[in-house]
Amino acid sequence: MVLTAATLFAINGVVAKVILASGISSLRLTEVRITGAAVGLVAVLAIFRRSLLRVTWRELPFLALFGICGLAFVQWLYFLAIHRLEIGIALLIQYLAPLLVALWARFVVHRPVRKTIWLALALALFGLTLVVQIWEGSGNGLDGLGVLAALGGAIAFAAYILLAERGVQKRDAVSLTAYGFVFGALFFAVIQPWWSFPSGHVSEHVSLLGNLSGHELPVWALMLWLIVLGAIVPFALFVGSLRHIPATRASIVSMFEPVVASAVAWAWLDESLDPVQIVGGAIVLCGIVLAQMARDDPLDEPPPV
Repeated sequence: MVLTAATLFAINGVVAKVILASGISSLRLTEVRITGAAVGLVAVLAIFRRSLLRVTWRELPFLALFGICGLAFVQWLYFLAIHRLEIGIALLIQYLAPLLVALWARFVVHRPVRKTIWLALALALFGLTLVVQIWEGSGNGLDGLGVLAALGGAIAFAAYILLAERGVQKRDAVSLTAYGFVFGALFFAVIQPWWSFPSGHVSEHVSLLGNLSGHELPVWALMLWLIVLGAIVPFALFVGSLRHIPATRASIVSMFEPVVASAVAWAWLDESLDPVQIVGGAIVLCGIVLAQMARDDPLDEPPPV
């Protein structure tokens, strides 16, 4: 479930970069993604599983925190980061989140995080530095606002993982994700009302860039992908996975996303992919496998955070 979600998130990053090139801001794109996902998930539940939409007043503060500080901020800060940085560098910074999750588990809630998990995390982070080749930077240096957005995204991503793990103890993954999107959508509707949305961009046709620059699609079609396969499906899969594996391991497995993102950027945007990056991807995969192997040893299995 996590690997599938990571793959969809990776493809979504390139799709988002194409949409951002049309002139839509990262804030507006986040609002479209979250609001569309909220409408879609609530509609599906209302038709097929209405009972899952039942909620108590006591749950609302937690759902609001999950939707705003988790889902909304993760997406907005990520879009802002990839708009100002290369996708690989933005993802490397954002994927400090698994380290933050492990540190929270060990030093804040005092849960044991065994050596196998720490080793898996170190391997994955080292592999990511090779994948994105952080030492090369960019021609004009790293954009300061982009780096801050990526760091903020790492904190928000860690909060999302920890909040989701707590939330699935009381609710199913689909309704938890749905309510998270609802509160995220309400948050953005307040800070940037829909009546000011630049609707003229939606009907425009944009180039798909890179190796697909000869092809165009309407912005609304790309937004539809962003909502369904870039938000509803991957977020529900990731939240659902936390019923089966703890947050520390799920966050490490999710580091598969930058590896796929680099491959997609190579195939689609014609970005470089050299032997060092391929070795880095293999090291990330070794870290993921090691994290999964930890479940076979009870001493290395961290209890739920």
